[in-house]
Amino acid sequence: MEIKVVDTKGKETAAKVKLADSIFGIEPNDHAIYLDVKQYLAAQRQGTHKAKERGEITGSTRKIKKQKGTGTARAGSIKSPIFRGGGRIFGPRPRNYDFKLNVKVKRLARKSALTYKAKENNIIVVDKMDLNEIKTKAFMNMMSDMNIAFEKVLFVLPEDNNNVYLSSRNIQGANVVTADTLNTYQILDANKLVIVEGAVEKIQTILN
Repeated sequence: MEIKVVDTKGKETAAKVKLADSIFGIEPNDHAIYLDVKQYLAAQRQGTHKAKERGEITGSTRKIKKQKGTGTARAGSIKSPIFRGGGRIFGPRPRNYDFKLNVKVKRLARKSALTYKAKENNIIVVDKMDLNEIKTKAFMNMMSDMNIAFEKVLFVLPEDNNNVYLSSRNIQGANVVTADTLNTYQILDANKLVIVEGAVEKIQTILN
C-alpha cells in the first residue's frame, strides 16, 4: 500500500512511500501479539518483593506454653505463622519474571501490530523531523500542526536525535523511539504512529 508523505506542518508533499504488504498488510496474529506484550510487561517487573518467613523473624525461641493440659493446640514458637507478628507462609520471594520468546514470534507480533495501525489509517509518514534546539513548545506546535496534539503518539526515528527526544520528554502521551527499538507494546499503546520516512525502510529491513 502507498501512503502520502507529509511535512512537520501537516501538509502533504509530492512524495509517496510504499508500505510493504509483507509487514503492513499481513493477516494479524493476535496470539503472537499477546505473547510479545506479556513478555514485555513481565520484563518491566522488578521482582524485588519479599516477605519474611518464620526462620527470618526476630523473636524468642522458647516454648511459649506447656505442651499438654491447656485445652488448646500445642505451640512451640512465637514466630509461628498462626500468631500475630509471626512469619508468613509461602510468602513472595525475589524472582525474575522474564521468559524466553522466539524471535520469529516477536517479529510476527510487530508485523501484526503494524498491520492493525495501517488498517485503521493511524500511520503518518513525515519527510523529516529536525529541531534546531531543545524546545518543548516547538515540538508541541509541530504536533498541533499535524492535528495530533493531546493524543498518545509514538514517533519513530531512523536514528537517535537528542533534540527531538528531549523536546518531547515533558509532553504527556508523546513517546519517541528509534526504528531498531520499536516493540509491539509501544505500537499498540499509541493512538497514532508517526514514522519518519527514513525509518520506514529501516523497519522493513529489520522485520524482513
